[in-house]
Amino acid sequence: MNTHVRSPRQATNLSIRADLIDEAKALDINVSRAAEAGIADAVRAEKERRWKKENAQAFREWNQWVEENGLPFAEYRQF
Repeated sequence: MNTHVRSPRQATNLSIRADLIDEAKALDINVSRAAEAGIADAVRAEKERRWKKENAQAFREWNQWVEENGLPFAEYRQF
């Protein structure tokens, strides 16, 4: 998710530790934006985890192929 994309905001209720909210306010942290950023990070991480899980078999098969055949065009690599 691109956090710079303008999207309508939706009011929601969150339960967050009172001491954490107090500290964030004392530090002039925009709690809504910080929560949004944290949720965006969690969504991105979960999507990545699921993608890796869904594609794990393809990764194994590719690695097996490379073990048996070597990297394609390896003879042209200059590093």
